[in-house]
Amino acid sequence: MASDLGRSVINTKVTYLVSHPIQYQAPLLRRIANEEGISLRVIFEKNFSGSPHYDSGFRRDIKWDVPLTEGYNSVSVVDTSLFSEIRNAEVLWLHGWETPLMHKALLLARFLGTPVLMRGENSDLAMPDGTGIKGWFKRCYINWVLSFCHAFLAIGTENKKYYLHRGISENQIFLTPYAVDNEYFEMKAKAAIPQRDKLRLKLGITPGKKIILFVGKFMPRKRPDVLVQAINSVDWEIGKKPALIFVGGGEMETRLRTLVPNAIFLGFKNQSELASFYDIADVLVLPSEREPWGLVVNEAMACGTAVIVSDQVGCATDLLNDECGKVFSSGDVRALADSIVYCLLHSKEMGEIAGSAIKKWGFSEDIIGFNQAINYIRSPDVADQ
Repeated sequence: MASDLGRSVINTKVTYLVSHPIQYQAPLLRRIANEEGISLRVIFEKNFSGSPHYDSGFRRDIKWDVPLTEGYNSVSVVDTSLFSEIRNAEVLWLHGWETPLMHKALLLARFLGTPVLMRGENSDLAMPDGTGIKGWFKRCYINWVLSFCHAFLAIGTENKKYYLHRGISENQIFLTPYAVDNEYFEMKAKAAIPQRDKLRLKLGITPGKKIILFVGKFMPRKRPDVLVQAINSVDWEIGKKPALIFVGGGEMETRLRTLVPNAIFLGFKNQSELASFYDIADVLVLPSEREPWGLVVNEAMACGTAVIVSDQVGCATDLLNDECGKVFSSGDVRALADSIVYCLLHSKEMGEIAGSAIKKWGFSEDIIGFNQAINYIRSPDVADQ
């Protein structure tokens, strides 16, 4: 128990189990750790934050250039006892449920009487149950998992619908927006403004030419090929065809280089480097299929960039409208082409609106939802279940 100007503050011991240190989550975990009334302990299934690790999606070794484990209490599961950690916790918070360790944690929590808080990326857009006997088994499995949980942190509307469709009561679901460090990306983008012309010159992009940006892994599900097809389908005026920049890497790179040899391929770029490319871009395009969220959209909007996404990108419901971007039918080349033409004509005002809109979808809102969930779990009616 802590004291604040003579007022007693009861700390709730929250143990968070997650697969590995995640660049998007680290700043949020630091904020939660500093939150009055919360004592946070983070357990990683794997911890490679201090050294490069191979990312199969990017097909290269990755080492993030932002701190991933600083500012909060953390430990690797191999260096502790999961049983003891859960026994000592007042709330067990899980990120997803796919791994054997997560299953073990659910069972231990039930045995020890520790309430469980769940946050996952699932949505019916990206992860439908399917049909037939396989779909039936999947539904049974998911219902079994959800039955162990006392409250849920919804990353957005589609994620909330996922829980509601599986019988979870609305009063058990608390909005904790899937967010990035908006202030960090906004600051980086503003710092990049004086270097815009220099960066364009370095990339060989002539003054005044519009820029389309793709950021992510070059894999079939992300559909970068649809973006290329859409751009090539437009009858551009002479000298008006936009520059296309690809940031990332992956299995489709050779094919993409063949499809669009004049595109600019920059390879993987780290967190501190990305804002410069969002800043010079007129529009970011994410044409993915079955995309649970799409945090590059948050990043781009925080940098004041207009965005186009497919209707199978989870964040579309919460972040996009015709004022800051466009949503097109997944795989529809013509619809994407029309969206690109429109957004390039209105990119400046759309980008400004995007930058303002994303300010309402950040870590402050996460803290509100997180505290509401903790208070719900700690209420007598729930605690005694």
